[in-house]
Amino acid sequence: MSRGYETVRSTPPGILLIKSIRGKEWRHRTYRYVVLLITFIAYACYHASRKPSSIVKSVMDPHPKQIIGENPWPVGEIFVKEDTSINSTRKGGWAPFNGTDATSKLGEIDVAFLACYSMGMYVAGHLGDTLDLRLFLTSGMIGSGIFVVLFGMGYFWDIHVFWFYLLMQMIAGLFQATGWPSVVAVIGNWFGKRKRGLIMGVWNAHTSVGNISGSLLAASVLDSGWGWSFILPGLLIILGGIIVFLFLPAYPEDIGFPCPHSSASSVCGESTDEGVEVGRGNSELSATNAPRNGSVSRRSVGLGQACLIPGVIPFAFCLFFTKLVAYTFLYWLPFYISQTDSKLLDARPKSLALFEDDKAIDASQRAIGEEYMSVKSAGNLSTLFDVGGIVGGILAGYISDKLNARAIIAASFMYAAIPSVLLYRLYGSISQTFNIVLMMIAGLFVNGPYALITTAVSADLGTHKSLRGDSRALATVTAIIDGTGSVGAALGPLLTGFLSTKGWNAVFTMLIVCALIAGLLLSRLVFDEITEKMCNPRPLSSEEQSFAGSSISTPSGRSKTIIKQL
Repeated sequence: MSRGYETVRSTPPGILLIKSIRGKEWRHRTYRYVVLLITFIAYACYHASRKPSSIVKSVMDPHPKQIIGENPWPVGEIFVKEDTSINSTRKGGWAPFNGTDATSKLGEIDVAFLACYSMGMYVAGHLGDTLDLRLFLTSGMIGSGIFVVLFGMGYFWDIHVFWFYLLMQMIAGLFQATGWPSVVAVIGNWFGKRKRGLIMGVWNAHTSVGNISGSLLAASVLDSGWGWSFILPGLLIILGGIIVFLFLPAYPEDIGFPCPHSSASSVCGESTDEGVEVGRGNSELSATNAPRNGSVSRRSVGLGQACLIPGVIPFAFCLFFTKLVAYTFLYWLPFYISQTDSKLLDARPKSLALFEDDKAIDASQRAIGEEYMSVKSAGNLSTLFDVGGIVGGILAGYISDKLNARAIIAASFMYAAIPSVLLYRLYGSISQTFNIVLMMIAGLFVNGPYALITTAVSADLGTHKSLRGDSRALATVTAIIDGTGSVGAALGPLLTGFLSTKGWNAVFTMLIVCALIAGLLLSRLVFDEITEKMCNPRPLSSEEQSFAGSSISTPSGRSKTIIKQL
């Protein structure tokens, strides 16, 4: 028994305190709710701390004709037209980001962050399967927050050296790489495969919630100086790291419950789909009577072995192009919306303006609904892209659960993203209503497969049947898939920085081509799923099995077996 306890990691101090106050153990279901909530908060903080750079772009490199708003939504109006601020940086920008090469430098800042993020992801994934996930995640959040705050302090310290901001973003990117493999691994540790797509689709709303809250938080303090737009999100993620340290139970084994994917779960009579069911009559399982075989006893797998899991490589490269599209919107959508001016197009036929790449007459410079957009208004409006992404993630997860077809759904959403992005480019500037509707539709189809691949698909592959039950590959597989995707996420904003100087049509052409490639990369897996469904009948659910073999008595007294035709 003592050897089993040697493999158990320490219980979070916040949970120990709550247990001492309550005087009894939590149920397994309560722990799962706690895990969902804390990991949701944790990764929302990660994304909130990434958003300020997109909000302050137009302050550092202001457009000559832009008019800055006064109050951010929801404090004031959503679309603000007048500026009462006396912040002098609004007029001339912030060196070194206000020169002729300002757009390229802003793109380099983005790519530096994402390049370090993607490279750090591969290392972070393996470390996440080796170290204590709770402590690893806490360190990453606090470290990330410190360097986000330091970036914002450049405003107060009056720093105008490009390398300072580049270095802060690079180090922040390394710390940010700890987040995604860790939270997905924690969720995978606690939840089985049944309804995983729906559960993780809802849970993945933290990405959009983080983007929205980060945008609103950064915009709300923009009048006080762009430095505050970094400091507040940085402090927020530090606070989130403290919450993780105090309350996150990363491994069910260490609390006394078997892992859904380990051999111990079968000993306890656990369903492979649902995990440990508790609170149902005499079947309730508490932490005091479960096998005490801790998480330390489970071995991790290497990067090479994880890459050999079927489906990891195709989904990784698909995510490369998917995240390229998603992160281009994440980093450049507020800038794209704010750089609008309809007067340049009044004398041009729309048929020419929509497809010419001359920056002087580019249709993207049209104001939305003939109204100029301030920096903060553009930032607030861009959050609706993430609202659509929340719906897309939930919808993609739910449908893929029902059809048991992850690749088919991911590819279908990427193909649907092509016309949605094109429509937003062509008709998004007609009116505010058109812009909002088309932006949310684009967000739905772009972020839907992004959410599906980085959550349910990664968790499925990280617990693939080719791995032995006691192997720990969740964080490693997640890191491979999302790390490869993050390379595309770094490339997208970088290319946008250069292509936008030639006109926004070039940028949207790049996005459409990448969405097409992302769908095509899953063609083999889509074919395999279709073939499997045509050759193999759908397995009976537990409810269907209970009715399929039941017998009833007919009026003649004879017994008939009901066979449910599917």
